[in-house]
This record gives sequence, structure tokens and C-alpha cells, in this order.
Amino acid sequence: MVKKFDVNLLPSAPDFSFEMELWESGFGLVAGIDEAGRGALAGPVAAAALVFPADPALVAELHGVRDSKQMTPRQREKWAQRLPEIALTCGVAFASPGEIDELGIVTATRMAMQRALDLLESAPEYLLIDYVELLENPIPQKGLVKGDARSLSIAAASIL
Repeated sequence: MVKKFDVNLLPSAPDFSFEMELWESGFGLVAGIDEAGRGALAGPVAAAALVFPADPALVAELHGVRDSKQMTPRQREKWAQRLPEIALTCGVAFASPGEIDELGIVTATRMAMQRALDLLESAPEYLLIDYVELLENPIPQKGLVKGDARSLSIAAASIL
């Protein structure tokens, strides 16, 4: 299923719009999930999962966090050190080149994402994922097209 999204609707920076709606609905632990390396010809695919406290005021502290592809290496390094201090919990995991060759990139990406989730100290109650959905995971979730440009949690995961 191809998901269409009008890029003219992208905010100028990711925010907590999706997270706030979920927090207000009673989901306290919302994980943002993103991957890196899916487009590479060789090497592993990495995925990160991150849960922020349910605090809309954090948006000010997270000023400058955005899709990692839009950041300089120095900005990414700064935020990669800072984000685990702000987050309640985070995890980074990989799927190997061998797993990618055996399972395919989409399945291997989902595997890396699930591994990152499994590293979280507290189980999330809802998942916000950049584009894909974790079909085997029973946790309520939403795959967002351009999620790393729309959700601060997903953008932060893209940095890790």
C-alpha cells in the first residue's frame, strides 16, 4: 500500500502534535522509532526507539531537533549525546547485512526496529514510526509518512 502525503503540509520543524494527542488520550509512554541505512548498498540497517516524558514543555528544550538528514554531523553528534539524557528510555539496534540478504530490507528493518524496542527499559504504550508499521507487534501504532519531519520523537530517534 503506497501512502501519499502532501509535502506542502510539513511543519517547519517536527513537534509534539502526534504525541500530545496520544498523551491526552491516556498513552503515557509513546515511542518514536526510525531507521538509518536502508538505502545503503552494503552494511547493516540501524533502528532507534526513544520515549520522552509526556511533557509538552520539552519542545523548547528540543529546539533544533529535526530529521537527522537535515542536520550537520556536528549537530547530530551533539544531540546524540543529549537525547538519552532527556528521554525516559532509548535503544539502538541493528540488522546485519546477512539478515538483510536473507530476509530482505523491509523485514530486516522491522527486525532492527523491534530489537530497538526490546532494549527500552519500559514498554511503550503506543508507537509512532517513520513510514512503516510493525505488523507482528501488538502495541497500538501509527506509521507516519515523513514522520521524522513531523514528530519530535521520530526525529530524535533518527538522530540516535
